[in-house]
Amino acid sequence: MPGTIGWTGIDVYSKSSFMGKVIVIIGIIIIAIGLGIHYGVRIPWIGRLPGDILIQRENFTFYFPLTTGILLSLLIMGIIYIVRKISGG
Repeated sequence: MPGTIGWTGIDVYSKSSFMGKVIVIIGIIIIAIGLGIHYGVRIPWIGRLPGDILIQRENFTFYFPLTTGILLSLLIMGIIYIVRKISGG
């Protein structure tokens, strides 16, 4: 089939097929997270960890979830690490 081998010598169709699967999986994950947020799946301690900054004044509230952000970042990095190890990347 003409055009299956790109200028690098890599099969272009198998590489694009892999990227298509990755995009679909990422989309499914984003939809699952969105549905979870929309329908109220809550973890009670998320947003109330020590280190989360909350400043309340009479007409002003400032909230910065520092510790929660760090924890979620570590969790996401761990998931990405496991997926890459499983997929051989």
